[in-house]
Amino acid sequence: MAAHKLPCATPKGCFLIPNSLFYSPISNFLFSIYQVFKEAISRYLREHGYDNIRLKAVLFDMDGVLFNSMPYHADAWHTVMERHGLHLSREEAYMHEGRTGAATINIVYQRQYGKDATPEMIESIYAEKSEEFNRHPEPERMPGAWEVLQKIKAEGLTPVLVTGSGQHSLLDRLAHNFPGMFQRERMVTAFDVKYGKPNPEPYLMGLEKAGVKANEAIVVENAPIGVQAGAAAGIFTIAVNTGPLDRQVLLDAGADLLFPSMQALCDDWERLQTALDASNSLRHKD
Repeated sequence: MAAHKLPCATPKGCFLIPNSLFYSPISNFLFSIYQVFKEAISRYLREHGYDNIRLKAVLFDMDGVLFNSMPYHADAWHTVMERHGLHLSREEAYMHEGRTGAATINIVYQRQYGKDATPEMIESIYAEKSEEFNRHPEPERMPGAWEVLQKIKAEGLTPVLVTGSGQHSLLDRLAHNFPGMFQRERMVTAFDVKYGKPNPEPYLMGLEKAGVKANEAIVVENAPIGVQAGAAAGIFTIAVNTGPLDRQVLLDAGADLLFPSMQALCDDWERLQTALDASNSLRHKD
C-alpha cells in the first residue's frame, strides 16, 4: 500500500501515526484515523469543560480553504508593498493570511518606520493590492472544498464564512463557485469586524450569526492567525495545510486537528462526523 498522509492531532502538540501503520490492512488503517479523531475531540472536551460537541455549524475561512487564491494574494502583497518601499516577502504574506488588509499594511509600516500608517495610505495601498490581485486569473475552487460542503449541507449543518478578506472579487464569486452554500447573513468579512484575526471576534461573530454555541461548531482554517482566532473563540479548530508553511506552525497556533489538504478533510469527513457524534461518551475518558 502506498504511504498515506494522515490527519494529525495536537497535544496541543503533534500526535502522528507511526509510519508502520501506513502499511497496515485497510481496516486497521482507517480505525487508526478514527482513533486520532477521538483523541483530539476528547482532549478538546477536557480542556474546555464540555460534555460533547453537538455539531450544527461549520465555520470556513475563504482564501486557502475554499479558493486556491493564496499564491495570488502573496504575489500581490509583495509587489505592491515593494512599490511603496515596504518589505513583505511572498513567504511572510502567508503568515499574515487572515488579517484584515489594513492590519497587514500597518504591521509592515510600523516595523519599518516605527509609527502607524495613515488611514489614507492604508486605503491607497489596499486598493492597489486589490487591483494587483485581480490581474491574476480567477482562482479555482480548492480541491475537495465543494465536495465537503455538499456533505455538510446534506447533513443539515450550517456553513458559515469567516474571512479577513475585503476582496470584493472573491466575495462576489462565492455564489457562482459555491451555489446555495453561503447566505450573506451568515458571512463575516473584513467589513464586519473591528478586530480581525487572530482576535476571536470574527469567529465569535460567526457563532452568533449561525445561532450556535462554541461546542456546536467547528472551524476550518489554513492560516496560523486564523487557527489562533478559532482556538481563542473556544471552537474545535481544524487546520488544512494548503500552503507552503511547515505543519508545526499550524499545530503551534492551536489546531486541534491537522489535515494535509481540503481533499483529505473531505475524504475523512464521515469518520470525523462519526467521532463527533460519539463525543457524548468521551468526556471523562482518557
